[in-house]
Amino acid sequence: MLVAELDALRFVGRRGYGSRALLGACVVKALYALPTWTRVADLIAEHPGLSDTLGGTPSHWACYRFATKLRKERERIAGCIDALAASLREAYPEMGREVAIDASDMPAYANGQRFLYNHGPERQAYSDPDASWGHRSAVSTRKGGGFYGYKIHAAVCARTGLPLAWEVETGRRNESLYVAPLLDAVHARGFAAETCAMDRGYDNNRVYAECHERGIAPVIPLRKGRIQPETPIKRGTPQWGDLYRRRTSVEREFGRLKHDYGLAFLRVRGIQRVRLHADLVMLGRLSLALARARGVPLASA
Repeated sequence: MLVAELDALRFVGRRGYGSRALLGACVVKALYALPTWTRVADLIAEHPGLSDTLGGTPSHWACYRFATKLRKERERIAGCIDALAASLREAYPEMGREVAIDASDMPAYANGQRFLYNHGPERQAYSDPDASWGHRSAVSTRKGGGFYGYKIHAAVCARTGLPLAWEVETGRRNESLYVAPLLDAVHARGFAAETCAMDRGYDNNRVYAECHERGIAPVIPLRKGRIQPETPIKRGTPQWGDLYRRRTSVEREFGRLKHDYGLAFLRVRGIQRVRLHADLVMLGRLSLALARARGVPLASA
């Protein structure tokens, strides 16, 4: 469907590479976690199976031009992802009933320091002006603290671990602001969410109200000193504990997307490029999940 729409727009490279080959190159970039289009073009050229599957061996310049055009057609990618979500829902009927929401850092491909060097002049221009300073939590041996870049806010199915909806914003944006948009996007893709697990950072009255308005039971631990609000699922019960333990599905998915699908480290600058990068990574992730659900051999997927 997406290939047909892009063909109608004459999304072809200078030497006549079709949309199938160029869009396939985008998926290859995500599936093989390749940082640059040059490496993508080299990989396709070195493997006849990939070239035959895609229907061509596009150059890295053709991929660059295609990605530039594709940034203006994100709604078409969204339509393709909607179709993927519908097919996955058929394969996994319970998908999307239990949702987990969180955000993760995406450090910018740029230097965000205010001064050019220690005690030196103040920086006048930034290579990525859309990025901003934000705060991230500690992970493994990495300490928490400030970082310069973006955040990806995502709603993930707590049972399958697959992403359902996501938003890329600058690092300074508060995570709790994106609960309602993510839940609305999950609903728009046809998923009937019943519960939503989030960490303590989402414990505020607005988030509870947004969940209740949508008929979704929030599963959120209380901050210190907070009065326990009324929730459909009482804290301290085995059901609440089971649902909250599944919240780690979103953290595992962030790790999988970053290390196995090339979501990080960024090699593009500007929020529109970063958003397209995230969309293409998700397209590759969901496409591979659908291929596995249908029993397609990975060599052919």
